[in-house]
Amino acid sequence: MVRLVLFDIDGTLIQSGGAGEKAFACVCESEFGVPNGAANLCFAGRTDPAIVRDFFKEHQIEPSAPNFQRFFHRYLSHLEDLLKRTIGCVLPGVHDWIQALETATRPPVVGLLTGNIRTGAQLKLSHYQLWHCFRTGAFGDDHEDRNHIAVIARDRGNELLKETLSGDEILVIGDTPRDIECAKAIGARSLAVATGRYSVADLNKCSPTWAVETLQKLSPADACGDQ
Repeated sequence: MVRLVLFDIDGTLIQSGGAGEKAFACVCESEFGVPNGAANLCFAGRTDPAIVRDFFKEHQIEPSAPNFQRFFHRYLSHLEDLLKRTIGCVLPGVHDWIQALETATRPPVVGLLTGNIRTGAQLKLSHYQLWHCFRTGAFGDDHEDRNHIAVIARDRGNELLKETLSGDEILVIGDTPRDIECAKAIGARSLAVATGRYSVADLNKCSPTWAVETLQKLSPADACGDQ
């Protein structure tokens, strides 16, 4: 029986219309003077700090703590504005999944496992009225490596439950190969959804527990066991 469910955000819970990537691009140009500075950056499944580090490396900018702080200060401002002006949506099946988990006889802890920095995650999910659904989480500002973030998310879930969970008691839900890798790093089950940039066939190459087109294709009961 699954006791902890950890969701990725972009491409899994929501499609923000590229607000995050556009906000990155705005900072690259307005704050660091690099037009189209986000064009060569890989975003899917990665942490915000790792993406910024790649930008700094590509353009010979010192990866100092003040420069990271400067980047993310401006990023959050741009992100908040762009979310209001960009068309996005909550992805299919998300509301039904969350409701089913919340109303289960023995509800699991529902949390986040994301490369977004925490305030960025809060801005995105608050915009789509989802932030309140999550009791815990681990974020890009906890660690640059997604696998380490998975460990932190698991440990925070353990603290809430006052239990030490086995891998079979944890489900990681995401839309990229890196989300599947995160699950494997903590021995968890993985549910890969093809609502981002990767197809079911692409995701199946990484051997998740399940790979589906959308969350509508697998019920929480089937993925989490009898709650």
